[in-house]
Amino acid sequence: MAAQRMELVGIERFRYFVPTTICAYLAGICLLLIITSAFLAPGPGALAVTAAGIFGLALTGGLGAAFWHAQRRDLEYTRLVTTADAAANFAAVRTAAESAGWRIVCAEPGLRLVAQASASVFAAGERVAVRFRQTEVWVACICDPSVGFSLVGRRHCVLHRDLLRRAVAAHAP
Repeated sequence: MAAQRMELVGIERFRYFVPTTICAYLAGICLLLIITSAFLAPGPGALAVTAAGIFGLALTGGLGAAFWHAQRRDLEYTRLVTTADAAANFAAVRTAAESAGWRIVCAEPGLRLVAQASASVFAAGERVAVRFRQTEVWVACICDPSVGFSLVGRRHCVLHRDLLRRAVAAHAP
């Protein structure tokens, strides 16, 4: 079964994948450097340019692949199985989100809820997306793209998921 992922659209998708895009851009420049070095006169200078291009391509390509993998993994939903129905789970999640001070971006009762969990006035905060299917609650959380990837942001995402896990577990009949 393919992993289900949070959907980002428009500017949100662009902002979230900027680190991967920058790495791809730098890898492209390194590739052009390698191609250009083929037209240089043979000698130690051409060899040095080729070696630098290969090193840069490997480094930026590897870093871009690591970013891509981490970003795709972060977009995956975590499945929580409960005993309550979708409406009760939605109410529990909404109550937990509001009590945590999250800004509700989208709320479709019994279907989905999207919130921004901002730690400060100046940052957008982590995006938390929740889907509801019968007795299942699907939770995904990504770090705030404006501050980039950080251990603090990843820790916040874990805390947000745990908050919602506790909320639906406590609300079980």
